[in-house]
Formats: sequence, structure tokens, C-alpha cells
Amino acid sequence: MADSLPALAFLGAGSMGGAILRGVVASGIAIDGGITATNRSSDSAAALAGLPGVTSIALEGQPDGNLDAAASAGVVIVGVKPAMVPDLLREIAPQLVPETIIVSVAAGVTLQTFADALGADARVIRSMPNTPATVGKAVTGLAVGASVTADDLAVVRRLFETVGAVIEVPESQIDALSTISGSGPAYVFLLIEELTRAAIGMGFAEADARLMAEQTFIGATALLDASGEEPAELRRRVTSPKGTTERAIAVLQNAHLDRTFADAAAAALVRAKELAAGI
Repeated sequence: MADSLPALAFLGAGSMGGAILRGVVASGIAIDGGITATNRSSDSAAALAGLPGVTSIALEGQPDGNLDAAASAGVVIVGVKPAMVPDLLREIAPQLVPETIIVSVAAGVTLQTFADALGADARVIRSMPNTPATVGKAVTGLAVGASVTADDLAVVRRLFETVGAVIEVPESQIDALSTISGSGPAYVFLLIEELTRAAIGMGFAEADARLMAEQTFIGATALLDASGEEPAELRRRVTSPKGTTERAIAVLQNAHLDRTFADAAAAALVRAKELAAGI
């Protein structure tokens, strides 16, 4: 595993880009040339200005900030809103050297969009991180462009491993990945909401109900992580024959949770394709 990264430029260090940036800084990994981050407003830039090794630029005060950042970086992370990506790419293209690695965190923007703006030889990797990046527990999908080398991919893997786990997928699976790991935290939060409501319905105070539901999910996932066991095996150990959990699990299975989750993921995938098509 690489013990350093090349100079990084975060163009649009908003919620997701900012989370990745903070993860890199918190990891303590050496950055050969430092980190530059750009944001449109002075307030957003100020929020990152105090991080060690980070040069934070407000574009409203330094309009050429993206150009300056891209020119000096080995890896450029494109984190602006998807609709702004083509204009940004055209802006920075003249400043990029052939060895620059371009990483997209813009949902729905294809590798072809990058190739159209930067040329077919551009080394582009499309990423799909999720919101637990903010606490170093992300799942990030990576899809590589045709000109990306093994060394390029290793660098970008190391970058995203500072905020969690990394999965390499073909670009055709990026949208599907987003329906599981991208949308998945919302599914978990929904389950916690509903378990909390069930506890309130059984007479518990809201604070106690929330504590029970939230800590149960936190504890169960920590146990899964620490044990190395399959989820089905851990479920079996909790589900005593003819016991209370067995009866509750039967109700959940009779509600066809398998089909419900499959349908939910399929619906999210349809919408992802619509968004990519501009619908």
C-alpha cells in the first residue's frame, strides 16, 4: 500500500469532496505537494482553511483558482455539481499534463463526458462514494477509463481507502452500486425509524426508544464487523428455536422483505438512469 499520495486538487470541495479531503488529512498519509481545495464562496473555503497541509481557495475572490489548483496537482478530484462538470473540464483542460489523474465524484456524469472534454487519452476514474465517508466508513465504487494505468488505479484506491472500503466495478455497474451503497444508508435509517416507532408504540419514551433502536443497529453492525461471520450465521445465533425472535423473523419474512428490497433497488436504478439521461 502506498505510503504517500501525489499533490491533490479538490475542485468543488462540498459535502462529499470535503468529506474525502478531511479523511485524507485525518489519515496522516503524506501528500507530495499538499492539497488544494476550491469552493465558490468564502464561507465554504474558510471551513477548510484551517486543515493542515490544505490551501483553500474561494473562487469568488480568486476566479482562476481551479486553473491554478489543477496545474499543480497529480490527482484532480472533480466534485462540482454534475451540471457544472462539462464547463469545469473545458476550463481546466489546457492546464492538465498527460499524467494527471482525474477523479469524478459527480453522480451520473459518464466517463465519455470526461473523454469528450479532455480527450480520449485522459486518465479518468469515476467514483461513487457514500455519505459514511464523513466518519471514515464509506463504500466507494471505482470505474476506470480506458487510459488508466494500474499505478493510477492504485493511487486512487489509496486515496479512497482513507475514508473506507473500495470496490472496483465496470462503469455499467456504477448506477447499480449506487442503489445499494449509495442509497443504502437511507434504507438503514428508515429501518431505525420504524423500529423506534414500534418501541414508542409499546409504551417506551421517545428517548429510550431511539436509544434502543439506534444502539441495536450500531452494536449489531459492530459485532458483524468484529466477528467475521456471515450475517445469516449471526442471525441464526440470535434466533432460538421456538423463541420470540424466531416468531418476529417469521413475520418479517412473510412480508416478503427479499422482494421489497429487490424492488427498492430496482426503482432506484430506474431513477439513476433517468437522471443520467437528463429526465
